[in-house]
Amino acid sequence: MQKQEPPISEKVNKDNSAPSNPASIPSTPHNSVNGGATNVGNNSGRGKRGSGRGGVGRGGQGGRNNQGNGKNGNEKLATLSNSTVELPIRSFTETKFSGRSRLYVGNLGNDIVEQDLKEYFSAYGEIAEVFLNKEKGFAFVRLDYRSNSEKAKRELDGKVLKGRTLRVRSAPHSAAVRVKNLSPFVTNELLEKAFSIFGDIERAIVVANERGQSTNEGVVEFVRKPGAQAAIRRCTDGCFFLTSSLRPVVVEPMEQLDDEDGFSERAFTKKTPEFSKEREAGPRFAEPNSFQFTYGQRWKQLLELYKQKMDAVERELKIEEDKLVSQMEYARYEHETELLREQLRQREQDRERQKRDWEMKERQHEESRLREEETLRRQQDEMQHRLRQQEDEMRRRQQENTMFMQEQNTEASPPDFRRPLQPPIFDRPMMGGNGPHNLMDLQMVCQFNLLLVSVKLWNFCVLRGFQLYLFF
Repeated sequence: MQKQEPPISEKVNKDNSAPSNPASIPSTPHNSVNGGATNVGNNSGRGKRGSGRGGVGRGGQGGRNNQGNGKNGNEKLATLSNSTVELPIRSFTETKFSGRSRLYVGNLGNDIVEQDLKEYFSAYGEIAEVFLNKEKGFAFVRLDYRSNSEKAKRELDGKVLKGRTLRVRSAPHSAAVRVKNLSPFVTNELLEKAFSIFGDIERAIVVANERGQSTNEGVVEFVRKPGAQAAIRRCTDGCFFLTSSLRPVVVEPMEQLDDEDGFSERAFTKKTPEFSKEREAGPRFAEPNSFQFTYGQRWKQLLELYKQKMDAVERELKIEEDKLVSQMEYARYEHETELLREQLRQREQDRERQKRDWEMKERQHEESRLREEETLRRQQDEMQHRLRQQEDEMRRRQQENTMFMQEQNTEASPPDFRRPLQPPIFDRPMMGGNGPHNLMDLQMVCQFNLLLVSVKLWNFCVLRGFQLYLFF
């Protein structure tokens, strides 16, 4: 009897409990991002390494990546807020060493080492990592492309390696999330561009139905788990819109279903009593009006009731959705109207402020003009006053010249400068004579004589100059 290996979800979380159904690998929610959040958080806090070379890795790296994603996400989001009408159409190219090319290898013996797995899988492509857990007898092997991993799964599943029959299956993508409540106008390109703010993306797909129409759901596969965790956390705490519609996306951990390998008989390596009892009878149709037919009809009625209730719930949800859309449109109209009113009030305030500024500038200009006119008037009055003073001075000088000419005409001869000047008379004679008392009195006499000569010479020159002016 072969050893029953634990499921992948329990191995990823390193749970010590024994598995009951190893074939239901992707069915448990622990395979999703939230399932691995505990391990990443613990490793992030303690800074420990994983137990294998291809394991979780450095613990402290997760916290740093989350902080970096938050900062870089805000910067990227600022560049994505513009119109997304014209997005380039991308062609899907598979990423090398992606999470979709990772295989789960179970039922391994304790004598298996990593080198054995590398040599065993190297024939199917390049190997990026190998994570081996000898205690629980399983391993993860990441190949280069999904086609090579599918080929390895088909050819190696059920093969014997060192006396143990291998169980090879596709491993769940640990960094994948499911995006719900998408707008009908969200495409693969827009989904990838929007969620790239949380981290590098391997694949982003909007799920379509058989008619090629959007089902309003999508799948985003990140390169690293911190990107998926950041997307779940931020979209849960806030409202993340991808279009102008006020429909926030809902991000949940990816619950992957195995629709390729399915549930094989290999899952029941050990036949339990319940299994034997269930498999006693094979496929058959019940006879009408029999015991089996009656209870079969009751089961069908129960399923029909379930379907009717689900349809009723869907109809109610559709009605509520239409009501919410109508309320959203009305609220948007009211919001836009209020914004327009606010803009109008702001413009009116700006216009009033501009009017007040213009009136103030006009008053300042008028006051400046009045001051300039007052200054100019004052300058004109001063100039007129100066002109009147100059005219009065000229008139006075003309009168003096006229009087001087009359006096000169009455005199027969010009003044005789040879006649001695009359010396000044002093009160006290010096040395008994009629002379200056001291040296200062002598200086005064000399100055007086010089001044008298100068005045007579000036009068003579002015008289001759005026006569010559009249002559010419």
